[in-house]
Amino acid sequence: MNELETQGWTRRNVACEPRLGESVNLYEELGLEVLLVPLLEDCAGSEGESGCTSCIENDADPDKYKVIYTKLRHQTTG
Repeated sequence: MNELETQGWTRRNVACEPRLGESVNLYEELGLEVLLVPLLEDCAGSEGESGCTSCIENDADPDKYKVIYTKLRHQTTG
């Protein structure tokens, strides 16, 4: 379990545009808070997991790939 998951975030998927924006909109419409983390950063911090990112590292723009994390939005009472 990584640090984000211990903070209540759930790792959903990896995407780049146009699916990235569509996914973010969908999760927000469902009432979830969304956090985007660059894929290479996310994989670098995952101990004990297969962090093979060679196909993405060789991409002309590897930063376009984001890991989508979500968690329940905190409700404020009026």
